[in-house]
Amino acid sequence: MSATPLPGIGVKYDLTTREHEHLSVIAHRDGARTVNVYRSDDPDACARSLRLSTAESAALIDALMPAHHSPNLLHTTDLGLVAERIELSSVSHWNGRLLGETRMRTDTGASIVAVLRRAEAIPSPAPDFRLAGGDTLIVIGTREGIDAAAEILGRE
Repeated sequence: MSATPLPGIGVKYDLTTREHEHLSVIAHRDGARTVNVYRSDDPDACARSLRLSTAESAALIDALMPAHHSPNLLHTTDLGLVAERIELSSVSHWNGRLLGETRMRTDTGASIVAVLRRAEAIPSPAPDFRLAGGDTLIVIGTREGIDAAAEILGRE
């Protein structure tokens, strides 16, 4: 799978299946998704395009993923660590504040290892990184630490 940023739109994900079929998913900034299936005789010609709302996308994700798997969960290891996406609301107390002010690692033991902002990824943000509503924070820690981090970041 490859990912291509589409400035002002979102991100396009391209996938070629085991049977050499080409499809793409455009993840729009507003949460909607467009699924495109391309013709086998012309990989540049779209045979079918389907636009899904945010709710429809979530329902499709639920259908494709095991019921016990959270769509925000990225990875769990035998060490008991979890990596999860946590979105910062536009009305969050932390909107416009510095990352260090959250005292995330000190208070929860969880670490914010990256921030996804629009079509950009900011790895290893420093304590002086300014948070913004709509940011998606990649947080790693224990399940308890992640839950505490989500509670702190959800503060309005």
